[in-house]
Amino acid sequence: MCGIFCVFNYWGDTEAYRTRALELSKKLRHRGPDHNGCVIKGNNIMCHERLSIVGVTSGAQPLTNDDETLVLSINAEIYNYKLLQEQIKKPYQYKTKSDCEVIIPLYEELGVDAVKKLDGMFSFALLDVRSEKQRLIAARDPIGITTLYIGRNSEHPEAVFVASELKALESECDIIEEFPNGHYFDSETGKFVRYFNPDWWDAKRVPTTEVDYKLLRETLVKAVRKRMMSDVQFGVLLSGGLDSSLISSIAAREIKKTTGNPNSSMPLKSFSIGLPGAPDLKAAKTVADQLGTEHYGFEYTVQEGIDAVPDVIYHLETYDVTTIRASTPMYLLSRKVKALGVKMVLSGEGSDEVFGGYLYFHYAPTTDSFHTETVTRVQNLHTSDCLRANKSTMAWGLEARVPFLDVDLLQVAMNIDPKYKVCGANADGLMEKAVIRRAFDVEFPGANFTEDELKEGPYLDHDILWRQKEQFSDGVGYSWIDSLKEWAEAQVSDEKFAARATTFPHDTPNTKEAYLYRELFEKIFPNPACKNSVVRWIPRTDWGCSSDPSGRAQRIHANATV
Repeated sequence: MCGIFCVFNYWGDTEAYRTRALELSKKLRHRGPDHNGCVIKGNNIMCHERLSIVGVTSGAQPLTNDDETLVLSINAEIYNYKLLQEQIKKPYQYKTKSDCEVIIPLYEELGVDAVKKLDGMFSFALLDVRSEKQRLIAARDPIGITTLYIGRNSEHPEAVFVASELKALESECDIIEEFPNGHYFDSETGKFVRYFNPDWWDAKRVPTTEVDYKLLRETLVKAVRKRMMSDVQFGVLLSGGLDSSLISSIAAREIKKTTGNPNSSMPLKSFSIGLPGAPDLKAAKTVADQLGTEHYGFEYTVQEGIDAVPDVIYHLETYDVTTIRASTPMYLLSRKVKALGVKMVLSGEGSDEVFGGYLYFHYAPTTDSFHTETVTRVQNLHTSDCLRANKSTMAWGLEARVPFLDVDLLQVAMNIDPKYKVCGANADGLMEKAVIRRAFDVEFPGANFTEDELKEGPYLDHDILWRQKEQFSDGVGYSWIDSLKEWAEAQVSDEKFAARATTFPHDTPNTKEAYLYRELFEKIFPNPACKNSVVRWIPRTDWGCSSDPSGRAQRIHANATV
């Protein structure tokens, strides 16, 4: 992963603006500490901050074709780049071993349709000056795993700014938007075009496909395998919950099968974090012992977490309560992981949205509403868990890859009849995410394990495979959220809170904790355009759920607060 900052059709002296552009790009250097580059073509500036994962010694960016009429600044991992290289008809002399360079000849051959061929996580800006009519193409991956923003200056509306993070645009733009996931932007039309249109994206369409547990399992295994593409040391974020444990188990199995790769030596490294005595620390150690990983469990204190919140808001660029609660321990963990020499980790984000794993899904009034909610949550992942996973890790130059959001897995999982996904009262009390648990349960007849799989033993012990969902912000220690609420209560007076609608007429905070985060956000990002890019995670109170997004606020939780 990397950081990009690009200006298309700048109105002034571009060479004179170069120093300023490099200063703004430097604000993203935490994302790419290994190398930085800048290419100027006419009145266009393309900057890049690189974190090298594939093609470590030769992938400096921005990337160009031979005559530099195409310039690419990209933050990406393209998992099918070797296949694409084989499919491109016209011979192309690659300058690097970067997985991203394939986009240049692919664009030469297919134009804007090139983005439809990419399997990976990506955000990029591609400058095309092959003719007098210069052109900018910018795009973001289907789900929004990577972050991207687009901005304009109303005094110079002809110019377009693109950056990986809000902070690089704040001083230059008075109009800033989060770049929509699954879209590309074409300067020729000035419009966004949706290129990702799977059948399941329509939330009103309820699928009727019978579940194929074996196919579901095999597709997730393939998703993990393709994300192990790396020329550097990697590990897994292991909370001890279902999702991270499955990813860790699959990765450990794959490493055992790998020979001749010095970066794939056993054991796999795994990492967890929590307050002293946290549920996740205990659960992660149990899973690590079963899988034989080289495990690192880190503790943090409530005060260390609270001290980090302003930095978390700076890096996450949000004031959403749910995101900040979960991002703080992930931010602290990422620093420790990077200090151990690891540059990439696998993580379990996305599963709860795809399979309806949050405890509030127990209260879905109907099977159809359950399905609609899963689609909506997947569509909005770029505003919450994807944002958290990307920015919490990239704050320290650590890349997170998320197998549960693999497009092939989504095509399988989101087309399963929701009767196989529902939980609670709609499924005779069945546990959340039973469909994926069953797919990996050697005792479940419908899982259809092969003989070779059975010889390797179970992916996870039964009690781990069927552990109740624990949200990350809860699992790191039940006192974490309670302490944040107490901190906010002490910081925000009753008088301040009573005047919240006057102070914050846009997206008015509804709790003192939300007020505190909003106050910190606007101190860090005073530009009014910044708050327009934030989307809050809203609980389903219409289903009878608590307005607090914590998993413990749901009655079904084993340690519920209600």
